[in-house]
Amino acid sequence: MLDTLDAAAVRTWCRLALAALGQAREEIDALNVYPVPDGDTGTNLYLTVESAAEALDALFAEEEPPALAAAATAAARGALIGARGNSGVILAQWLRGLAEVLSGDGELGEALDNGARSAYQAVAEPVEGTLLTVAAAAAGAAKAAQGLTAQAREAYRAARQALLLTPDQLTVLAEAGVVDAGGRGLVAVLGALVDAVSGQQPMGPVALRREVDPVVVAGCEGHERPPGPGHPAFEVIYLLEAEDGQLPRLRERLGRLGDSLVIGGGDGLWNVHVHVDDAGAAVEAGVEAGRPYRIRITHFAEAAARSGEREETVSHGRAVLSVVTGSGLAQLCEQAGSVVLAADPDRAPASAELVAAVHRCAAREVILLLNDPELRAAAGAAADQLREEGVRIAVLPTRSPVQGLAALAVHDAGRRFDEDVVAMTSAAGATRYAELAVAEGESWTMAGVCQAGDVLGLIDGDVAVIGHDLTETALTVLDRMIAASGELVTLVLGDDSPAELADRLIAHARRTRPEVDTVAYQGGQEAAPLLIGVE
Repeated sequence: MLDTLDAAAVRTWCRLALAALGQAREEIDALNVYPVPDGDTGTNLYLTVESAAEALDALFAEEEPPALAAAATAAARGALIGARGNSGVILAQWLRGLAEVLSGDGELGEALDNGARSAYQAVAEPVEGTLLTVAAAAAGAAKAAQGLTAQAREAYRAARQALLLTPDQLTVLAEAGVVDAGGRGLVAVLGALVDAVSGQQPMGPVALRREVDPVVVAGCEGHERPPGPGHPAFEVIYLLEAEDGQLPRLRERLGRLGDSLVIGGGDGLWNVHVHVDDAGAAVEAGVEAGRPYRIRITHFAEAAARSGEREETVSHGRAVLSVVTGSGLAQLCEQAGSVVLAADPDRAPASAELVAAVHRCAAREVILLLNDPELRAAAGAAADQLREEGVRIAVLPTRSPVQGLAALAVHDAGRRFDEDVVAMTSAAGATRYAELAVAEGESWTMAGVCQAGDVLGLIDGDVAVIGHDLTETALTVLDRMIAASGELVTLVLGDDSPAELADRLIAHARRTRPEVDTVAYQGGQEAAPLLIGVE
């Protein structure tokens, strides 16, 4: 039992919160009826906390042990960067409010109070009966208690009580007979806090549903159901680098465009969330205010349809799921019989996204092709959860999309699962891979020192060639790849590759190694102008 919070306790809290949200994710998604019934609140909260946990892990890897202020700030910033959806941005701002007080050696009760106030300030039109209400109730109870553990327990107790009352404050919840999804997520986070400071998990299930009482619904003075057909069609969310002075105008403009506006952050970095009919105008408002990036636009009707597909689709035998970036690569994988998870080129998919993608496969057996070594940790966590759910899953740690394509070429759903996995693993392992990249700055590599703008040729993950011309560097890399052996060369061209690059490489291969077959595809990937696979 702790007397005071420290950096290690914050890290433990974050890990426990991530585990709690992972366990409750599906039930929270099912509660999601406000502000839009798109069934993703649990997933969004999980991804937000996962980003906070990753930021803390990175901090502890650099500094041992870090100070409480550094840990609290790292968690808040990580959550801000990874925040997803309305609830995720609010939770990130709540964590930022906590960090501001904890960085000044304030007590937990005071930190929770500041977190609640910060969350309210981030929302353009605060609504009671939501995560905000639960946060305020937790803060009030914690401030009245003495000592760290007592404050954590009282915050959790009050949050549970406030959660149960949310249908009395929000008509749409009362009509559905459920508590607020975002509030349920915050209860899970506060329960993890109790566990982190006391070493004891809060006991007893959290009430999720109430019988619909027509009298309560008729007399409810809370906010009414959002209009159905008239509700905005898109969710727009992006990170924004902008000066503080730009925020009032941005809030005013986005407020005119739509609703559910939440802007969290500070110190020049903001996470912007809004529901609008004109997604382009919402992004343009960000461009006028500063530099928006990691832009995500979701069409609510399509999201609801995908959610329904998971519930209605009958589970079938086996599926292969490929994680790729680039429309051309996605089409190649689909043509080979794979389901595709289109990854954001600026951010690797988190474990919850991998779990959700496997769920959409609706298969009892799934072979997951990562095509990126950085996905191993997230895939491991996803696989553990899926196995607990009864899904038989094999993670093939393909390090490049060309290895994934080689594995797909030998996939046979008619074989036994284990035999199929072995065959695909062997094909991927027998494929050497290379890629071209452009150096962003001066750096030491295994091939020497490179400068900004140099073309780097990476073979099996290591820099082997440094050049100044994309085509000439590609030819050098190709020669090294096929010098020893090879029967098939696969070239996957990126979005910005020169039009003549494929023709030059194919002609060169035919001239120098006529016995080797060479094929080229337009991959559409942004990061690498060229991928090479040699089988």
